[in-house]
Amino acid sequence: MTRPIFATPDDAERAFYEAFARMDIDALMAVWAEDEEVVCIHPGGARFNGLSAIREAWRQLFASGVKLRIRTSQPIRNQAMLMSVHSVLEHVTVEGDEQMSPPMIATNVYLRGSQGWQMILHHTSPAPDTDGLMMQDAPRVVH
Repeated sequence: MTRPIFATPDDAERAFYEAFARMDIDALMAVWAEDEEVVCIHPGGARFNGLSAIREAWRQLFASGVKLRIRTSQPIRNQAMLMSVHSVLEHVTVEGDEQMSPPMIATNVYLRGSQGWQMILHHTSPAPDTDGLMMQDAPRVVH
């Protein structure tokens, strides 16, 4: 299988969430940079470093049989020539139970190299329980 080349960080992000929706570990891992310094942090979970650890974490999640659906919203993108940092809200539901949980906050970092844009970090954590904090027109200060 040839690795896809993502022309933009948005293409890589779309491919990541589409692969997640299909529970397609090969397509999901094709978004990741082939680098042992890549990092993935699941909500409330451990930090996985390196492709083999990340693949195993996703394999275990998919093997659980729980099919999660994720809809993203309120993207904030900070892009330079070689790196793009995306912050999105992830609205997660379990297939068959359409009750919406509070959103998660995800940070996705993409690096542009000879193989196009590839993910180097995915970090998702629960959003704080505060009204109005995540409104679309909230200040977008990057620290």
